[in-house]
Amino acid sequence: MQIRLVKPCVGEEELTALKDVIERAWLGKGPKVAEFEAAWSDFLSCPSSVAVNSGTAALHLAIQVFQFPIGKKVLVPAMTFVSTANAALYNRLEPVFVDVDEDTLSIDLEDLDRKCDPDCVAVIPVHFGGHPVKMDELMTWARDKNIKVVSDCAHCAGGSYKSKKLGLWGDIGCFSFEEKKLLVTGDGGMISSNDPELIQSLRVKAQTGMNSHTWDRAVQAEIQDYPDAYHWYYEVHELGFKYNMNDIAAAIGLVQLKKLERMNLSRSRIVKKYLQGFQNSPLVRLGMPYRDDTPYYLFMLRTSHRDSLIEHLTRMGVSTGVHTMPLPWHPLYSEHKKDIPTANRIWQEYVTLPLFPEMTDEQIQYVIDNVMEWKP
Repeated sequence: MQIRLVKPCVGEEELTALKDVIERAWLGKGPKVAEFEAAWSDFLSCPSSVAVNSGTAALHLAIQVFQFPIGKKVLVPAMTFVSTANAALYNRLEPVFVDVDEDTLSIDLEDLDRKCDPDCVAVIPVHFGGHPVKMDELMTWARDKNIKVVSDCAHCAGGSYKSKKLGLWGDIGCFSFEEKKLLVTGDGGMISSNDPELIQSLRVKAQTGMNSHTWDRAVQAEIQDYPDAYHWYYEVHELGFKYNMNDIAAAIGLVQLKKLERMNLSRSRIVKKYLQGFQNSPLVRLGMPYRDDTPYYLFMLRTSHRDSLIEHLTRMGVSTGVHTMPLPWHPLYSEHKKDIPTANRIWQEYVTLPLFPEMTDEQIQYVIDNVMEWKP
């Protein structure tokens, strides 16, 4: 048996949506993008959102919109994908790596407080693997210090913490819809906020700084004598980026959003089977304290014999992964401070197992059996 690590849940519904886009022959940013933004905002219960071409773009813009002075600092967890810390570098800010909680892999709030100084202007909590950060505690801390909170929600589309959707706890929430995520559009992302002014500014920045929306509201009244002749008109008042989503990705996203709850329930079902299957293993333990009330992007085990387990599962046709080594281990960040003892110690114990909505019971049991039969 060959089992992939991840597999997007796509089929005829997505094909039909793509066919409609192609038949209309409007493949760039168009009505489907606007429809997807509105549907996602309704799903989160926030005023508005901006669809972009990646979660990386979302993080870049979310930090950029605050126009922090060059050289200020952004607090990021040591264990995350590079896009989280890159958002600081893109904006000529300094990332400060915060250690992680040993149990949850979330940003360690005590280390966060230790490493915060007057130059820190923002924090990017990551709901790693889908496990929620304690956002109530983080927000109280951040508000006391006047620090902006940009939530990296790449792993938790549809997740909640204390009955509030993840992505709405901070100033801005950034989502990834890359092909391995909980909701997929191939590549893509979304920026959401309860602050409509922030979203409007981000909307302009995501489309090369073009103020076409502002034009529709404010300028057209001045040219009522020639409205048709000026349908092309736009102005650029600020430096923007070509980060907008297109209608191809948005059409897929609209279908995926309708399926998201079902897909997340399926993920939860698989996690429960894994939890039951591994509860008596003497060689592996859970990667994090899995909860019943939120979906997970990753299912992780810990073992002091990680490489041996990976090699065994590979021989048996089971794909695995490691998410992820601490960012200061990458050459790009090698010169940054490495005072992250927990992350440095535990990351080499982690193995990620297959987890995707269409996993069959036979596949789940095959993974469990091969882990339980493994001998290092």
